[in-house]
Amino acid sequence: MVMGLRRWCAAVVAALLAGLLTPGAAQAEVQHPRQEWLRQSTAGLFLHWGMFTAPKHLNCAEWERDVTGGGWTPGYWIDEARKLGASYVVLATFHSRLGYARPWPSKIPGSCATERDLLGELVRAGKAKGVKVVLYMTDDPQWHSEQGVQMLDSAAYSAYRGEQVDLTTREGFGKYSYDLFFEVMKNYDDLAGFWIDNDNEYWERNKLYEQVRQLRPTWLLSNNNEDTPIMDTVSNEQKTGMFPSYDYPAATFTPMPRLSEACYKLPTTGDWWYDGGNHAVDTRLNTGRYITNAGSSIKSLMAETPMVNGRMPAQQETYNNFMASWVPPIRESIQGVEGAGYMYGGMQPGFWNDGAHGVITINPASGKQYVHVVTRPRADFVRLRDNGYRVTSVRDLRTGARMRFSQSAGFLTIQGITAWDEYDTVFAVETAGQQGFYTGVKASATSSSGGFPASNLTDGSYETYWDAGAAQPVSISLDLGRRRAAAFLAINQRESSPTHARVSFGRPEDSSRIKDYQLTASVDGRSWWHVRSGALPSARGTQFIDIGSQEARFLKLTVLNTWGGPQAPVYFKQLKIDEIRVGHSYPRGVPGALEAEDASRSGSAHGEFCAACSGTRQVVGLGERGAVTFRDVSVGTAGTYSLRLDLTAAESSVVSVSVNGAAPVSVAVPRDRADVPDPTSVAVPLNAGRNTVKVSGTGELGLDRISVGGLPPSNYTPKTTLTVEPHGVQWVAPGQQSVKITARLRLDADDQIDNVSLAPVLPAGWTLTGAPATRPSMRLAGLLEGTWTATSPADVGSVSIPVVASFQLLGSDREVSGSVPVRTRPADRVFVREAEDSANQFGSTGLTSCGPCSGAEKVRNIGGSADASVTFPGVTVPETRSYKLFIQFTVNGPRSYFVSVNGGAPVEVKLDGVGNNTPHVAEIPVPLNAGANTIRFGNDGAGAPDLDQIALA
Repeated sequence: MVMGLRRWCAAVVAALLAGLLTPGAAQAEVQHPRQEWLRQSTAGLFLHWGMFTAPKHLNCAEWERDVTGGGWTPGYWIDEARKLGASYVVLATFHSRLGYARPWPSKIPGSCATERDLLGELVRAGKAKGVKVVLYMTDDPQWHSEQGVQMLDSAAYSAYRGEQVDLTTREGFGKYSYDLFFEVMKNYDDLAGFWIDNDNEYWERNKLYEQVRQLRPTWLLSNNNEDTPIMDTVSNEQKTGMFPSYDYPAATFTPMPRLSEACYKLPTTGDWWYDGGNHAVDTRLNTGRYITNAGSSIKSLMAETPMVNGRMPAQQETYNNFMASWVPPIRESIQGVEGAGYMYGGMQPGFWNDGAHGVITINPASGKQYVHVVTRPRADFVRLRDNGYRVTSVRDLRTGARMRFSQSAGFLTIQGITAWDEYDTVFAVETAGQQGFYTGVKASATSSSGGFPASNLTDGSYETYWDAGAAQPVSISLDLGRRRAAAFLAINQRESSPTHARVSFGRPEDSSRIKDYQLTASVDGRSWWHVRSGALPSARGTQFIDIGSQEARFLKLTVLNTWGGPQAPVYFKQLKIDEIRVGHSYPRGVPGALEAEDASRSGSAHGEFCAACSGTRQVVGLGERGAVTFRDVSVGTAGTYSLRLDLTAAESSVVSVSVNGAAPVSVAVPRDRADVPDPTSVAVPLNAGRNTVKVSGTGELGLDRISVGGLPPSNYTPKTTLTVEPHGVQWVAPGQQSVKITARLRLDADDQIDNVSLAPVLPAGWTLTGAPATRPSMRLAGLLEGTWTATSPADVGSVSIPVVASFQLLGSDREVSGSVPVRTRPADRVFVREAEDSANQFGSTGLTSCGPCSGAEKVRNIGGSADASVTFPGVTVPETRSYKLFIQFTVNGPRSYFVSVNGGAPVEVKLDGVGNNTPHVAEIPVPLNAGANTIRFGNDGAGAPDLDQIALA
């Protein structure tokens, strides 16, 4: 039997390679019929279950005995998957951290294999109930003896192969696992595919994936955290740190129509596999992930942790039972749909009014859209951009109730909402289609990358795009063909980057989306007038620039910069745009309540046409002793509320609000356009029932409308980016020392903050040179920067210098902070620097947390290419001689650095360790010159250890 399998594998491989090694080898399509079942899916269930599931087994037969004796049955897993609305199960048993067990009776020796065909039983059980099964395969041998027992049998596999193979090496393990792919393909016709946990060089060299395509053309291939072209899907693993925390798509990097998964653990704590604990499941977090993923056409691959007998821990079963009743009433809005606001059309997802956040899904066949309000607003209405869709009806999908709505100035407002679902209130929206956009617009640009011309911007296809070729600033010119009215731009940027700066597995990431822009217009392409300047939020989905009423043939959008910083070189200045459309008008509908033109006016206040305003009217003259008075601003409960005023301002102005005759409260309004409203909010006290609100101002100010909502919760702080340098622990010589500190605050949220101050807060005995940096107010993309010098007393010791940005949000205090840790270096060291220090050069490597490491950080992803290196400039020593270089590192298994000094020949430093989270220290001699030197750590050909710190003696 073994020889038969070997002969079959050898014959198949030889025949396939003969064709694959010639030109024209098949490549996977981005879209293919084999993917259709997954495209129609919402979710999958990820099961990490193997020999090391608690209680751990080190003997395969004993583990299998306990699996069977405990009552394991495949039907239970299939039923749990269906409760979650999952269409497929991924089984991860052949896993590097679970003992490399194979849940099938394999004829290929090398690691544990069961006699019972657990895989086959699961595949048959899934087929009976319409649930696909995908098999997880690891590429990684490095955990072969994690439990102190060797789990890979090189001798047995070598005897089987008739050659010496070391399974603990990537090459040897690649050869072994390569054979396993063919065994599985031969024996399991109804398997749905392979889920690959990263590539192995042996597989790629021997064209494994191409052979899977030919042998099993209906099977899917998925890769974890890598967008490998031949794969059908890319899976994005365990993304965290977003705001809101459930907004998983904000951390992904795969544009439609590429299939993608969000792969995450349902339990809040614990391992990917059962570790003996009944860990909590955060229903709010996980339902939010489930819905927002559907809103971006991302499949939710939810990981649960079955015990040895296959049962889920109690809290996971409880969550599954909840989902079994929560999903069906909204099933039509999450299955067989696509994410809206992207290539499939639809209204704008993201942040809406009064703290609301959600996504849109769309049925491509019927055009019906679904508004998913995941975070409810602090008001009884939801207001979002309609993207040119004329709405005809709105219905609460759970209750069936018809909803009141209004539509004006490019916004849909769903009104009078009382039946909020705790996790996702869904409104089914019928429309009469999309209107108000020009066709035949021509685009050109001042820079384009080869193969990605500006003509792609207006070709109607989201599978072609324009690449700016790393140019900034860069201008896009849109030719309408003749002089026409233009009201707004709708821009779909390439969803190939996360929305905010983050680190994933040590890889720095950032947003490549437009930040600051200028828009000009022309009738002849020679003489241009200024239309608008501003900033776009770093957000997914269609973004809009309203421009009032322009009569022009040409519009020029100049992108001054993008959100991403140089710390993430893969995303820095990498602007890509799918489509830009020019809108000439907004869908007409009934305007909402509290319109300025419907309120009482006094003094010089008078109505005026305003195409971009709600109801196409605004009240101007407020800066000339005019006022608008609303006499029926009603709330149910007395308290302090957020009053939003949609204002136009041709110049920097001040708006004043008086409630029920009290003294007015004033707030600054920045200059923008006289015919495009922007929101300004102020906190006001309101009585239960009816209130009178009087709005006046100074400068050229116009009022479109007002609305009332609750104040932000006390735990809400607008998203900011605070960059403090130097980064990392600063090791200084004994005695009095000075540290130069720079800080930069950027407001990333579309909020207004006031009374902004930025400054270090010094420990006792320290002195500061430099005043706090301040601004009276900041809005989206606003910056505040400062530089100071902090001087220590007689000796530094060990201190941390906080750098605090304080500000007010609707009158309530908020702050964010960073810090500069400073320590006196050991007496026997002449130089110490952390690997993560901002003085270093990181290439394509990245920083990652490491609790046991010095400074709790280290540099990861060193090696494999020339730019994956860490360079320490300014390594200063007192004299020219040979020094001892102490390298503090972490590593799992044997790896090497190549260390070069001052550009000299690199010297290999071979290192070894276990666990990759325990710092070790190696020592080598290095020749250094008196003064500043440069030391580089890299490995152009293979992965190197992670680097924590260097020191010299």
